[in-house]
Amino acid sequence: MTKTVNHWIGGKTVEGTSGAYGPVTDPATGAVTTQVALASAEEVDAAVAAAKAAYATWGTSSLAQRTAILFRYRALLDAHRDDIAALITAEHGKVHSDALGEVARGLEIVELACGITTQLKGELSTQVSNRVDVSSIRQSLGVVAGITPFNFPAMVPMWMFPLAIACGNTFVLKPSEKDPSAAVLLAELASEAGLPDGVLNVLHGDKVAVDGLLNHPDVAAVSFVGSTPIARYIHATASANGKRVQALGGAKNHMLVLPDADLDAAADAAVSAAYGSAGERCMAISAVVAVGAIGDELVAKIRERAEKITIGPGNDPASEMGPLITAAHRDKVASYVTGAAAQGAEVVLDGTGHTVEGFENGHWIGLSLLDKVSTDSDAYRDEIFGPVLCVLRVDTYDDGVALMNASPFGNGTAIFTRDGGAARRFQLEVEAGMVGVNVPIPVPVGYHSFGGWKDSLFGDHHIYGNDGVHFYTRGKVVTTRWPDPADAPSGVDLGFPRNH
Repeated sequence: MTKTVNHWIGGKTVEGTSGAYGPVTDPATGAVTTQVALASAEEVDAAVAAAKAAYATWGTSSLAQRTAILFRYRALLDAHRDDIAALITAEHGKVHSDALGEVARGLEIVELACGITTQLKGELSTQVSNRVDVSSIRQSLGVVAGITPFNFPAMVPMWMFPLAIACGNTFVLKPSEKDPSAAVLLAELASEAGLPDGVLNVLHGDKVAVDGLLNHPDVAAVSFVGSTPIARYIHATASANGKRVQALGGAKNHMLVLPDADLDAAADAAVSAAYGSAGERCMAISAVVAVGAIGDELVAKIRERAEKITIGPGNDPASEMGPLITAAHRDKVASYVTGAAAQGAEVVLDGTGHTVEGFENGHWIGLSLLDKVSTDSDAYRDEIFGPVLCVLRVDTYDDGVALMNASPFGNGTAIFTRDGGAARRFQLEVEAGMVGVNVPIPVPVGYHSFGGWKDSLFGDHHIYGNDGVHFYTRGKVVTTRWPDPADAPSGVDLGFPRNH
């Protein structure tokens, strides 16, 4: 009998009542292993109502109470790393070590949330005028929602809800329906840590659930990570409904390799950043920009390394790359490779048609490397979200930066060079929100903030770090004047000498 993943609302499992279910597939075998309940509009209302009811007490809870729960939660997550990673591998397909890395990066934000007492400290100015003080404080918003993608089913939710609830909000999480089980385990462990019922709810669904959250009058803010078209829609719809929105979109991340770079290090970085997690990450390097005469040697080194990558089921310790999430996505990724030559690219490695013995029905694709790619080709313009690396050739540093800045995306970028002056210029001149210097995937640590520019971010706030705290709170400024106690009314003696 197929397992069913149900909602988690009000601190308990709630069976779906809509009658609609979505399939959850093991990408390594192609077999449907699970079905997930898809919420109706009424079930969206129930989840938000549970969060709203919990906010009445959680919103006024002490910082000490919240952090005590978060410290216990962090310990439980640490103890269950392998369990969470196993669910990720079973439903997403990424190799176990990669899944463990995802859990570790999510834990960074839980650890940041454990220190929320210092993050929420306000400001005070005394005697701005005679007996007048001004203080600034930050207060929670209420019910907030998170809509998260399939590629990081544990990490991205943990980028959102730990900070949100630490700030005093309650949360409704709508994870991807393609790999929903990790999110449910995260909520169950939070409950085990002592999080009150209704503070964290997990609602599964499709567009009905998403639109229900975007339009719900009791949802104060929405966090989203996904593709640029959906991010644009989320931002426009939620903003029109008066909600605060942070919507992180897609990417086309470039890696500029200067002639002085260590080409072995650059090739190692390009392979890990382009093909890790099967390229299904918004911070993947998908375009290497080779400057000057180094292109041929760099491509040869990338090819040499790529050909050694072992592809197989994520639960096989020998596997270095797993399958793609669905067969449809695999076919779409493959189409960019099969059409590349006709658009002028040189196909150095063609990963289409790859299969794994004993797992022939899995969603497999090999590593593809396209050289001399033009900027008007589909493989360059689109976010492929798969193990396809494009190499572009330019003559100068200025040409490379101009090419990169012409992209509509501005998520992450990197430069490989031994020259500090070139690196300094690059970090100031490139139009992207996250920059790596000899670091191919510059995902910030938890106490900084993650976010891109241009079509990679809609909204004013990046995610987690200080921006995350500011997103999940709103500022209030209090101006206070107290009379001098020596001016107490007649008959009231506070022990102060009278002023008159």
